[in-house]
Amino acid sequence: MEEVSTIGLDLAKNVFQVHGIDAAGKVLVRRQLRRAEVLSFFAKLAPCLVGMEACATAHYWGRELIKLGHTVKLMPPAYVKPYVKRGKTDAADAEAIAEAVTRPTMRFVAVKSMDQQAILMLHKVRDLLVRQRTMLINALRGHLAEFGVATARGPAGVKAAIVELHAMQDSLPALARLAFHQLIDRLEVIGLETRKVEKEIVAWCRDDDASRRLMTIPGIGPITASAIAAAVPDASLFRSGRQFAAWLGLTPRAHSSGGKERLGGISKQGDGYLRRLLVTGATAVIRMARQGNPSKVWAARLLERKPARLVSVALANKTARIAWAVLARSQSYMAPAM
Repeated sequence: MEEVSTIGLDLAKNVFQVHGIDAAGKVLVRRQLRRAEVLSFFAKLAPCLVGMEACATAHYWGRELIKLGHTVKLMPPAYVKPYVKRGKTDAADAEAIAEAVTRPTMRFVAVKSMDQQAILMLHKVRDLLVRQRTMLINALRGHLAEFGVATARGPAGVKAAIVELHAMQDSLPALARLAFHQLIDRLEVIGLETRKVEKEIVAWCRDDDASRRLMTIPGIGPITASAIAAAVPDASLFRSGRQFAAWLGLTPRAHSSGGKERLGGISKQGDGYLRRLLVTGATAVIRMARQGNPSKVWAARLLERKPARLVSVALANKTARIAWAVLARSQSYMAPAM
């Protein structure tokens, strides 16, 4: 009897498309499923390979199908698109997924656990709060400039702006005072919410073995360590540290033809949040290197001939490679002998 060996599942909110083939590639199933029918349909099938795009709800469905005994592989949507033959339909997408998941060179995304998704959700909330805080600070500084108040940038400048506002508020119109106090009150609330989220992230990081190992690397603190540990549950999906750095968009963008190699700036592909955290951490390491810290010799030597921004990206690339080695080998970082 013919048996389904591979299924391409095109995810949606309510209507899902299934494309199932046997070992020889013959199409056995091509149908739509309502959301309530998905699990019952797969429960009746013998364990098989199920391919899905790594999009919204993919990790949830991946966990549920794994419980039913199926092998689930998630793929970046950009890598599935070349296998779509013609037109944009759910059936064509499901067929393309079934084709792509069997390719030996395809790259896959590990299915995340509920705990890993939860900590990543906290990171997204924190990122949102930080962006809202930046918007509020820019609005406060911009409105104060309309009344002749200009302060320095950074946290010290914000404090100075608030002090200046309190000193001159009697000379401001009532409506302006109301607007300024709304901004300041909201700024304080967001500050408290951000610290609360960061406290939870740090607590999770201390209980996670991978995060504790990552924190032994210079330039990686609890925020970066927990984000990497949750976003990369299986380091073996990357063959090397360079491939991991390339996934983060920290490697040069190649444009080569006719035997001539041309390398540009970094590709900025992949997870922009992790890339930003690594570059920020590298900037802190460079600051220590400028102060003559002997443990930051590599960065200090590079600073002698390269701009600081380029060095910070290069150091972030190096840190990403070290992070991959720490995760792949389940070992803590050991600084090289001086």
